[in-house]
Amino acid sequence: MGNYQYVDIFATKGLEYLFVVGFLLTLVVFWRFLNRSSVPPRARTSAIPPASSAWFRIVDGVYFHQGHSWARVEDKETVVIGMDDFAQKLVGAIPTIHLPRLGEDVKQGTRAWELIFGSKTIPMRSPVSGRVVAVNEEVLSSPQVVNDDPYEKGWLMKVRPTGLRNDVTNLLSGNLARAWMEQTVDALRSRTSGNLGMVLQDGGIPVLGIAKNLSQDKWHEIASEFFLDVPGADEASSS
Repeated sequence: MGNYQYVDIFATKGLEYLFVVGFLLTLVVFWRFLNRSSVPPRARTSAIPPASSAWFRIVDGVYFHQGHSWARVEDKETVVIGMDDFAQKLVGAIPTIHLPRLGEDVKQGTRAWELIFGSKTIPMRSPVSGRVVAVNEEVLSSPQVVNDDPYEKGWLMKVRPTGLRNDVTNLLSGNLARAWMEQTVDALRSRTSGNLGMVLQDGGIPVLGIAKNLSQDKWHEIASEFFLDVPGADEASSS
């Protein structure tokens, strides 16, 4: 017979099958790895939330004063004023609020209204200058409204601004307001170091009335620190 070379076709096909099977197994493993790595890791829980939004609410459309009051432009002749979520959580339930009278003038950075707690008084500062044209009668009769809804139903007064364009340059909004609130959270953490268990609920959310829970004797002093109630502040703002 001629010079023929014998080739085992089944053995050759078997090697091809092994290569195909190996390739498929590798592909399956690689596919599973990709899908596993694309799943985000489970969020870590912490007693102290890293973001201020978990503690104190910041809303869009308002300007914030660093004494924790806010201003919202209603129209070209009217600005709505209130106290922010940080302020109401810090002081807690408010027995009495003293608001300015209709027609009274308020000035940016100076005392505009007071929170009354028995013999203690916490003054708060106006975010803008203007003449008072309305006060929230519901807040006067039921201050709890401020705790329930500080940015809407819990507004305090309306003023006719006298220098709004200049005033807003001293206020914070949007991302700047959020960054400022982050700094405020850091300051509160530092100020309450060692006492966090007294001011946080389960899940790390602050209790209502943080200042009072921190120190029954000095909570007024702690609250005043965040509201810029320091000696000479009114004189410096009015000069």
